[in-house]
Amino acid sequence: MEIDKPEVLAEVEAVFARYEAALVGNDVAVLDELFSAAPTTIRYGMGENLYGIDAIRAYRLARPSAGLQRRLAETVITTYGDDFATASTLFYRDSPPGKVGRQMQTWVRMPAGWRVVAAHVSIIDEPPL
Repeated sequence: MEIDKPEVLAEVEAVFARYEAALVGNDVAVLDELFSAAPTTIRYGMGENLYGIDAIRAYRLARPSAGLQRRLAETVITTYGDDFATASTLFYRDSPPGKVGRQMQTWVRMPAGWRVVAAHVSIIDEPPL
């Protein structure tokens, strides 16, 4: 199995960037498109455990649409073969200070394109330098 095949890595980097733009822009249609529309899709958030695309969609429709801007750091995208990838990143928002967010996604190439099948988001105290 080839890890980080350049053309596959470029595809996942592009879809990850599209996801990030949709997230901070609250484009729920694109966010829904990029998550696998399956009952097996899971998203663990900062205050919720969401099992299945219906629960994820309901959460996205109910969440606040303001204050979504953030800065990414230490983003690592790794592809395994042609159809599987992980994306991990740290993120920072202006509020709350002293906190760092962590996001991990598992991406799988489906017939309709790359889709998130599992995601985890959490916030911790920013470690000292």
